[in-house]
Amino acid sequence: MNTIDKQILQIALPSIVSNITVPLLGLIDVAIVGHLGSPAYIGAIAVGGMLFNIIYWIFGFLRMGTSGMTSQAYGKRDLPEIVRLLIRSVGIGLAVALCLILLQVPIRQAAFQIIRPTEEVREMATLYFHICIWGAPAMLGLYGLSGWYIGMQNSRIPMYIAITQNIVNIMASLSLVCFFGMKVEGVALGTLIAQYAGFLMGLVLWMNRYGKLKKYIVWKGVLQKEAMIRFFQVNRDIFLRTLCLVAVTLFFTSAGASQGEIILAVNTLLMQLFTLFSYVMDGFAYAGEALSGRYIGARNRKAFTDTVRHLFIWGAGLTVLFTLVYASGGNAFLALLTDDRNVITAAGTYFYWALAIPAAGIAAFIWDGIFIGATATRGMLLSMAASAISFFAVYYGFHTVLDNHALWLAFLVYLSMRGAMQTLLSRKVMEKSFH
Repeated sequence: MNTIDKQILQIALPSIVSNITVPLLGLIDVAIVGHLGSPAYIGAIAVGGMLFNIIYWIFGFLRMGTSGMTSQAYGKRDLPEIVRLLIRSVGIGLAVALCLILLQVPIRQAAFQIIRPTEEVREMATLYFHICIWGAPAMLGLYGLSGWYIGMQNSRIPMYIAITQNIVNIMASLSLVCFFGMKVEGVALGTLIAQYAGFLMGLVLWMNRYGKLKKYIVWKGVLQKEAMIRFFQVNRDIFLRTLCLVAVTLFFTSAGASQGEIILAVNTLLMQLFTLFSYVMDGFAYAGEALSGRYIGARNRKAFTDTVRHLFIWGAGLTVLFTLVYASGGNAFLALLTDDRNVITAAGTYFYWALAIPAAGIAAFIWDGIFIGATATRGMLLSMAASAISFFAVYYGFHTVLDNHALWLAFLVYLSMRGAMQTLLSRKVMEKSFH
């Protein structure tokens, strides 16, 4: 195995582990309240969890933007800028979190107007929301820290943090529910404790691993006008891109739900195949962020080009592997998730769409990482906007004829369009990065 492949795997593998542990926080909460005797508890956790997933998803630019800019500064060996980027990102994350805490009541009220839960679920979800919202500083601060670590070519620390958060969440939530007689509030407090445990661990590990960089902390340069403008330009594009992505994802769920419970269940199960693929490919996207930014910062065009080629070789191999695994064992996997024969039978009608997901999505995942590393966020935004438009155009053009098949066709067109658009823009991005 050559040096580039080793570098890719050193970042990708810990990132994959981190990605897989993320949904475990929500699953743990659901598993605990699922034994409290009322389905309303599960509904409250589901509603509250969905709200925070959307909120934190929207502010994911704090991680992605920080990763790209930090990796470039790392390639330049610009240690003062590396430190300024960390302070800038974490500071902005904490400021955003403060705004979320101050606006928690209108945010919750607006969300419930859209979701419209039952009165019992609303009451419990309100309690869950108003406890967990205080975790926003930890979560958004950790976004900045995680992006910075990845930019520094270190994905092991985010992995350690993610694993620790899950262990703390299990111990705290179970203790509060089982030994202190709490219900939804116990699960919410357990989640809150885990979030701050992760953030504090991130700070402690920074002091241990990068404490020598403290001498470069100069507050005057953190708010420097040109640097702040660039920071917000990069993150604005990622923010708008994320809104397009959220719109497609939420519409996909909504359009499936409008076709009845069976179709909603089928789409949800088949989408798990996409989710599994995305956890792995995001790991390689993170490697693309770290390495492409590093080599752009170092002005090493050859290493950059080699990295891109090797990332696509890994992507192609994983696409073939996932397609074969899904083709041979996909139905068995669905049977693990549900024993409803009607749902499993209906899923067979749409299963071939799910088989096409790896091939349709591979380029989008790889290019996303490379574009973030190059801070070519405008290209990401344009690609995502065009892809979202194509998604809605295909769906509304065919849904009266193809029903749920139109939804899956639109989703695959959307994935393919992202990759195709970024492939077309990649030459321009490379020329701009090494001009």
